[in-house]
This record gives sequence, C-alpha cells and structure tokens, in this order.
Amino acid sequence: MNRRAAADLAVSVAVGTLVAFVLLALVVAGHHGAPLLTDRGLLSWSVHHRPPVAIAAARGVTDTGTGAVPYLLAVLAGVIAGRGVRQRVTAAVACLVCLGLAQLARYGVMSLVARARPPVGDWAAQATGWSFPSGHTTTSAVTAGLLVAAVLLRATHGRRTIAAGIGCWAVLVGLSRVYLAVHWSTDVVGGWLFALCWLCVCFRLAVRFCPAVPSAPDEDTARLRDEAPAHRSWDGADGPAGSLGGSPAG
Repeated sequence: MNRRAAADLAVSVAVGTLVAFVLLALVVAGHHGAPLLTDRGLLSWSVHHRPPVAIAAARGVTDTGTGAVPYLLAVLAGVIAGRGVRQRVTAAVACLVCLGLAQLARYGVMSLVARARPPVGDWAAQATGWSFPSGHTTTSAVTAGLLVAAVLLRATHGRRTIAAGIGCWAVLVGLSRVYLAVHWSTDVVGGWLFALCWLCVCFRLAVRFCPAVPSAPDEDTARLRDEAPAHRSWDGADGPAGSLGGSPAG
C-alpha cells in the first residue's frame, strides 16, 4: 500500500472511530455517567475473581500504562523510525508531541463528560480524576500505535510478531483497568476509540508534512532476496571459454 492509499485509509478510520467515540460519549453523558451495557456485569465478575497473584499481575501491567514508561517508549518509537541522529531526534520529538497532545485532549473530554468511577470499595488500585475515557488505556494505546508504526517501517524480520506483542500489551493495560475495578468497561472502549482516531489523524498529518522515507523490505521480499542464487560474473576469467569478455578458445 502506497502512502496516499494509506493516508486515505487513515482518514476513513479516523472518521469512523470519531463518530463511534462521540456517540459513546454522548450516551455516557446522557445517562449521567451511569453504567452501560456490560459495565455492571464485568465489574461484578472482576470483583469476585481476584486472587492475590492476579491482582499483583494486573497492577504490574497497569503501571506500565502511566508515568514515565509511555513517554520513554514514545522516544524509542522515534529512534526506531528515524535514520541518522537528526532524523531520529525529530521523530522522537514528534512522537512525544503526539502523545502529549493526546493527553491534553483526553483531559478535556474527561472534564466535559465528568463520569464517576466505579464504587471506591471495589477498587484494587489507586485512581484519581474522572472515568471516561480511561487514561491508562488511551495512553498505552497511543504509545503502542507509535511503536507499531515504527516497527512496521523499519524492522526487517519478525515485524508482525513484534507488532502483535505490542498490541497485546496495550489491550492488557486496558483490561487491567476493568479488572482492578477503577474503570467501567465502556471507559476502556472509549479509550481505545479515542486513541485509534488520534493515531490516524497524526498519521495523516505525518504523511502530509513529512517527506517520504524508504522503509525496510517486507519479510517475504527479504527472504526471497536472501535465497536468490548469486549470478556468475561474465567478465574476465570468470566467463566461459569463447564467451564475450572470456578467454579465447584453443
């Protein structure tokens, strides 16, 4: 897929996810923050299926979705995506700006919707602020998107496996927020929709304003290139007798 086609796809996805996010936010606000759909059921299941080891694991996962970790990973995404010191610094700054502006926009939405979190008595982790959309979910999803884009652009081997692993991390961070009962499930869905829309907008802007850079060949192309037999040289002594450039017969 060329840059223009990818940019057009990003616009379509951005519009679709924006519509879905706005509708969900309006429903949440219209119900004054009350639980929706499967919110109560998933919260109840989480509260009644939380052995100590699972809580510890969920806390460990959820902690990677906030603080310095996402910003360090955003810098890593820029370093991977760039070529040369100057380009890597520029890409790292761009990734940080993308993540930072996403946080500002998210805070604005949270203040507008002003949804309360689940009951404090059910919490298995500390939390502050409003509930919709989930901050940990949004932050980890935007960070994961930046990393996946960098890996797909530069990695020559195992890019799909690495990208899938990064995506699983973001999903687990979101699920951990519900499991620890500090967010409703629709908060997490809202975070994923917001992040995907934001990433698509940033990608479209990057295509518009950034010059094209050569990406790494895909795995199939790289494998075929590595397996291709070496061609014999037809100049000088390597050519067969009597051939053009070879030693004369006799």
